[in-house]
Amino acid sequence: MTFDMLYSKIHRATVTDANLNYVGSITIDEELMDAAKIRVGQKVDIVNINNGERFATYVIKGKAGSKDMCLNGAAARKVEIGDKIIVISYASYSEEELKNYKPTVVLVDDKNNVETITNELVGSDYV
Repeated sequence: MTFDMLYSKIHRATVTDANLNYVGSITIDEELMDAAKIRVGQKVDIVNINNGERFATYVIKGKAGSKDMCLNGAAARKVEIGDKIIVISYASYSEEELKNYKPTVVLVDDKNNVETITNELVGSDYV
């Protein structure tokens, strides 16, 4: 049996752009992708803290250092520039793998600079 668990997330990122005329996805700064161990084309869930929207899309690599967090295509209708979002990736783990389970949580500031990378899931630091 396997369990679908949080693999990684980028917590409280700021939406930098919303491009309705692009063919779907989210563009994420390559440095943020690396910090969160997210891959090009990977399915992610997006949670919009400002309006409660939740939806799935896939990842496109943005320019390293750009701090891009751009929703493209139909997803652009679910955000406003400046909204806070959580980008969540999941993986399937066996019971054996769960013995050493440690998700990656990337906390960013208002300009999408990495502040902290941790393996902790709960705590007042996330508010």
